[in-house]
Amino acid sequence: MDMSLYRFMASKGSQGLARSPSRKRSYDAGGASRLTSTWTSIPVDADEIVRRNLRVLVARSRQQVANNDYARRFLQMVQDNVIGAQGVILQVQAKRKNGAPDTPLNDAVEWAFWEWGRRGNCDVTGRLSWLSIQRLVVATVAKDGEAVALLRYGDMAGPWGFAIQLVDPQRIPVEYDEESLPNGNIVRHGIEMTEYGRPVAYYFRTDDERAGYVKWTGHRYVRIPASQVIHVFVPEIVGQKRGLPWMSTALLRLHMIGGYEDAALVNARVSAAKMGWLKPSENAAGYGGDDMDTDIAIDAEPGTYEPIPDGYSDVIYPDYQYPNGEFGTFVKSCLRGVAAGLNVSYNTLASDLEGVNYSSLRQGALDEREVWKGLQGWIIEEFHQRVYEAWLTLALLKGNVVLRGRPVLATEEVRLKYTEWQPRRWPWVDPIKDMAAKEKEIKTLLRSPGEIIRELGRDPEDVWSEIAQDIQGMRDKGIPENMIQRVFQGGGGKVAASAKDTGASKGAEQQEAESDGKSTVSE
Repeated sequence: MDMSLYRFMASKGSQGLARSPSRKRSYDAGGASRLTSTWTSIPVDADEIVRRNLRVLVARSRQQVANNDYARRFLQMVQDNVIGAQGVILQVQAKRKNGAPDTPLNDAVEWAFWEWGRRGNCDVTGRLSWLSIQRLVVATVAKDGEAVALLRYGDMAGPWGFAIQLVDPQRIPVEYDEESLPNGNIVRHGIEMTEYGRPVAYYFRTDDERAGYVKWTGHRYVRIPASQVIHVFVPEIVGQKRGLPWMSTALLRLHMIGGYEDAALVNARVSAAKMGWLKPSENAAGYGGDDMDTDIAIDAEPGTYEPIPDGYSDVIYPDYQYPNGEFGTFVKSCLRGVAAGLNVSYNTLASDLEGVNYSSLRQGALDEREVWKGLQGWIIEEFHQRVYEAWLTLALLKGNVVLRGRPVLATEEVRLKYTEWQPRRWPWVDPIKDMAAKEKEIKTLLRSPGEIIRELGRDPEDVWSEIAQDIQGMRDKGIPENMIQRVFQGGGGKVAASAKDTGASKGAEQQEAESDGKSTVSE
């Protein structure tokens, strides 16, 4: 071997050995020291995390919602922003053979779904409306990490023969696991599934002797097919089968803030309760009203004067100066951490707009709205669409969807499953500037008017119909054309002319619908 080559390799080897300590360390977080001795170093899978923590986290989350103002505020924010005051609105998108929207059919289905969603129809108890169910489901997911709805059919399900039954997810036993069932399936956290993890059935804890049940560790469980169960949760780990409360990372800080505020409040109250002590003179016989064999309990009440009990010569006053100036700063800092864990802005969570300028407020609102939009899309896919499709199948079979006096055929189910859901939207932060920007986007063909309308939470078809009705109503009342044009500035004569043609276009649409009526309604 050439000696020069040997010396070259030897020098490279020594350099490699010199660099080995830095290579060995790699990441500081992977090191072991007294500062990281309590830091976990063994990965835990999703099943073990859920099995260890679910019940405790749910119990503490429910306790915080019941007693902590900030936790309750977060729950209200979730309901108001994900569902809103009107709920998520159904928009059926069935089309005719020529690709045009089948508006009469779509309206008939939407009207029937609205009727079913009234109080007394959609809930097995008859107490909840479709709006109330939506708000309760999303609140339950935020508080408990998951929500469970059962699809109920038959006479007991109400006037429509179909209704939803909301069930406490804790009735599904998280501790119930089976490695192998006679049918080859497994059970994880009370959910029977195939070897690939597809849910087959859910086991619910019950005390009903009449129900068909299985027994496990002394408890009775009802087995309900997965096709009748809507299990809603946001998975955060691959392989996760049950949901964890959304407030999990913020619960400890919320609990500590609550205790901290309670202690400060009591301390401030005692400090503000100015009271005095009456010290007996040397000639006085002394106060003998209290039994000295028992402990003395003194309540601090403002404006009261108490005698010093016999046997005590002096009163020591504790330091009641706290809370002082650092209280607000400390609580604000803690709440910022809570808000970060909840994916909301601190200003909204704490209702604190002190010292906030317009730019930061606008940016915070826009970022937060993106979080809400993501949750809206998730709940629509996981809950709303599944409920609608289950309702649609039975409603068509029972003839509950009526068009022009005739029930719609069940064969129309396939194209009626194409839907868009309109969740709530928010007003513009700066209406004047935002409206000018939207107008410019429309003029440059970057966006359509329908998209802008949908961003405001409205259905474009409804908006245009209302405009046409308003114009026609003004004409019917004898309002001059120039005043109508003044109301709809920017549209010019085209707006008024289009309103005149509205009746004709609707008539043509009606004729086309009637020509296709044989495939839409039953004879």
